[in-house]
Amino acid sequence: MTEFRRKTPEEILRSISQLRKGRLKIIIGPVSGSGKTYHMLNEGNLLKQQGIDVIICAISTMQRSETAQQTMELERVQSIHWWKEGKEYKDLPLEAILARNPEVLLVDGLAHRNRKGAKFKTRLEDIRYLMERGISIITTINVYELDGVDEIVFKRTGIRAEETVPSDTLELADEVRLIDVSPETMLKRIDEGVLGDQTFPAMARRGNLGILREISLRLMAEGVNDSLEKHREELGLVGPSGAAERILVSAQYHWNGSLYVRRGQQIAKRLNGDLIVVTFVLSRRKLSKDQQMFKRSLRKLAEKIDAGFEELPLPHLRKLPSMLVRYAIQNNVTRIVMGHSQKSRWQERWQGSIAGRVLRKMRNVDVFLMADRAKHEGERVLPIKPKSSGGTEPFRRLSSKEIERKIETIRRGTFKIYIGAAPGVGKTYKMLQEGNRLQCKGIDVVIGLLETHGRKETAEQIGELPLIPRAKIAYQSAQLEEMDTEAVIARHPEVVLVDELAHTNVPGSRNKKRYEDVIRLLESGISVISTLNVQHLESLNDAVEQLTGVRVRETVPDAILKMADEVELIDVTPQMLQQRMREGKIYAFEKVDQALGSFFKIGNLIALRELALREIADDVDERLESWDRNTSQRGPRHRQEVIFVCVNTGPRAERLIRRGFRIAHRLKAEWYVHYVHRGAAISNTDAKRLDTLRQLCERLGGKMEVSELGSYRNIGEALLQRMGEVRATQLIIGQSRRPLWYSLVQETVVHFMLRRARWIDMLIVADFDRAVSEEGLQSI
Repeated sequence: MTEFRRKTPEEILRSISQLRKGRLKIIIGPVSGSGKTYHMLNEGNLLKQQGIDVIICAISTMQRSETAQQTMELERVQSIHWWKEGKEYKDLPLEAILARNPEVLLVDGLAHRNRKGAKFKTRLEDIRYLMERGISIITTINVYELDGVDEIVFKRTGIRAEETVPSDTLELADEVRLIDVSPETMLKRIDEGVLGDQTFPAMARRGNLGILREISLRLMAEGVNDSLEKHREELGLVGPSGAAERILVSAQYHWNGSLYVRRGQQIAKRLNGDLIVVTFVLSRRKLSKDQQMFKRSLRKLAEKIDAGFEELPLPHLRKLPSMLVRYAIQNNVTRIVMGHSQKSRWQERWQGSIAGRVLRKMRNVDVFLMADRAKHEGERVLPIKPKSSGGTEPFRRLSSKEIERKIETIRRGTFKIYIGAAPGVGKTYKMLQEGNRLQCKGIDVVIGLLETHGRKETAEQIGELPLIPRAKIAYQSAQLEEMDTEAVIARHPEVVLVDELAHTNVPGSRNKKRYEDVIRLLESGISVISTLNVQHLESLNDAVEQLTGVRVRETVPDAILKMADEVELIDVTPQMLQQRMREGKIYAFEKVDQALGSFFKIGNLIALRELALREIADDVDERLESWDRNTSQRGPRHRQEVIFVCVNTGPRAERLIRRGFRIAHRLKAEWYVHYVHRGAAISNTDAKRLDTLRQLCERLGGKMEVSELGSYRNIGEALLQRMGEVRATQLIIGQSRRPLWYSLVQETVVHFMLRRARWIDMLIVADFDRAVSEEGLQSI
């Protein structure tokens, strides 16, 4: 027990000072004109409505009417104006602000540098000074105004920040919120003159806007990941959360060590994950000259590719699997990269293999076994898009069907999706706001389907937008309502607003899902703006369950997101979202406590926010790659891959299919899902199960193959044959659930593949346990 002691006067003063210290919220955007000031002022008005004393100073509306309108109800303290090289700047009048002593100050331009003779050199110092005196601050910054990020941005876009703030500035904030904006939206604002005529030319390039946007999303995702890891530590949880990828390469001081590291680097790049390299060295054995040379080269390579590197003492070789597993879980690793075993079947039976023992001990971490490429040393192993053999295609007359398809493409409406991490972030509000903005420009906009969930602020945004009455559908003994797609098509507006894209329609509707109705509208030449939560993306279903413990039943194919012409993330901090929940702005008051104790727990909201940031960053990178492969952050692809997913009818099959799809999508690879049935005819139960799996494959854009063989044939042999026929380069298979004694009697499919498919890369997908505690880690 800690002995009680009286605090010194200095300690008491420090405690009081901490209690009085103001809070800091930073609103960050990819570029000037993204809407940071508008959202900051909007938050200020909401705080004022709650009775909080808010003032503004040094606000730059840039004469944008919507932004200027937000300042009308807020008290302004006059800033200190000064000029430099014909440009006007605004400093904060610190003493005037302190004399006014508001609860919250809204101020633009966190990276601003003050005039000569000011009390402090920078606005950041001004803000710290005011916070220490109990005033909370909400401020704005562009991503390229962060030290370190500015050099990356300049190198890739030619855009140079006038001033920057230290790289750790975001860590000072209690909250950081991203204002995401698509390049298409920014280009429209530039064309319409909303941003004035001072736009830097490099800012008006779609590729540059995309790069700035992706950097912003990934920077935010990293910050959110840090807060998620801290939260999990407080709960005593270890191992990967499932929101971010972290690749661990287990390499030895051997000539092939660098090949494993390079492969790990390529995987980490395509999955946008961190990379760690670890080596285990026997404690009582000195390194040979060759090993010392390999050690130096591995360290140099790790440093060059910005990977972590660690050498750990190994008491005995048999301890390596358990030490590797423990290290992976402690470091939140999602995938281990290591080599195939070189032992024969009988050697493995008597001595065991490192890979086999790792697989038996591993929880929640996938194991990637790299194929033996000794005779192709240095070979690049990432895929490329196959080149056409004939060069430029010669002119030819289009067929009538091709002409029809071209016309359909021209007629098709544009599609925009607002996506969020959770209900209540403001997707519907933003969609209605966009609809009103378009209507003001003379565009014919209607509401096809709206779900306000009783939210007053959302309902107020309807304004003058016409609403198409819903269709009434009889179901059992009730009359239910759905979007009247036929009525929308008959009305044929230029733009229709359709809420909740993942909704399942009432049985008896023409289409099962609302996204299918949206596709019909688009094909009819009507543009659609819609909303979606990230947890409803099909391929993220398992990740969401791992993060939150909730299995989402309503999903949309990932192809829907790729189909969209624009996707914008509505980012809201978990604290802000929980506050909205407590105020009854998301669900009715009687549901608030239940929601805050389940799906809306702070850990879930942090994790879902990170998932959303990373997913949209990946989407941006895909679009950048389609515009210009050299702008992609993940780098070029260097070899055509074919992914082969082996499934059975067990409960983990969906997870393997989704994992196969996500990997194939990242690698731009072909992918096959294969099931081998042995013995008698397929039972009704298995037939239904296979139909479910086949439908999932089709929703993800793939096909499922089923082959039958007699009981005398080995399933592994049949799979090997098919893998050879499709020229598979990577096998994805689930971890065996058989007990250890079973493998001594009969070889499992997984162990058969480990022994016979050493010529191919193998990803063994781990069994999933939602939470691993420190106590559970000790048992490994």
